[in-house]
Amino acid sequence: MQQAHTEPGPSAWDGVEPEAARRLLSAGVEAFAERGYHATTTRDIAGRAGMSPAALYIHFKTKEELLFRISKVGHERARGIIAGAAGSDGTPRERLDRAVRDFSRWHAERHTTARVVQYELQALGEEHYAEIVTLRRDIDSLLRGIIEDGVRAGDFAVDDIPGTALAVLSLCVDVARWFSAAGSRTPDELGLLYADLVGRMVTAPGRA
Repeated sequence: MQQAHTEPGPSAWDGVEPEAARRLLSAGVEAFAERGYHATTTRDIAGRAGMSPAALYIHFKTKEELLFRISKVGHERARGIIAGAAGSDGTPRERLDRAVRDFSRWHAERHTTARVVQYELQALGEEHYAEIVTLRRDIDSLLRGIIEDGVRAGDFAVDDIPGTALAVLSLCVDVARWFSAAGSRTPDELGLLYADLVGRMVTAPGRA
């Protein structure tokens, strides 16, 4: 049977129990990333996890529920990154730097997982989709808050805060679509570059 590959670093599914569920989540990510949700079968996912097709249904009722669990865990991790930056000490510029650096780096380090998390949403059922949309709105609200703090402090010159927050998040999320470990930049280097670019985009004249 084909085994699921893993991305470098700690497992994206740390904290998910039992171990068999973690294997299925990892296998699902690899299959969805490679073939797309609709072209992937439960047999393919189970085979990549080194399990029988019937074993998948012990942990997930349907293929859609497996995708939802992948998306939920991924969005919760993404929200945690932005929340950590928003709640950290420092100036708005320092918090925005951290948010962009860490968020873009996560999408590079976990590009396979993030690609499924971010680009297979339309395959979710209505109820599951609504739950993920709530998480995405939380992420957007947290980033807006950082930008709003910077505008109030006079550090940022931003006329359209919602549009700017969307542009920043889109920049970071898109990393998952094109990033390759064989590319010229590491996730850390990319995070630093994006933080600098976003800082230049929002910083008020004379406050660099």
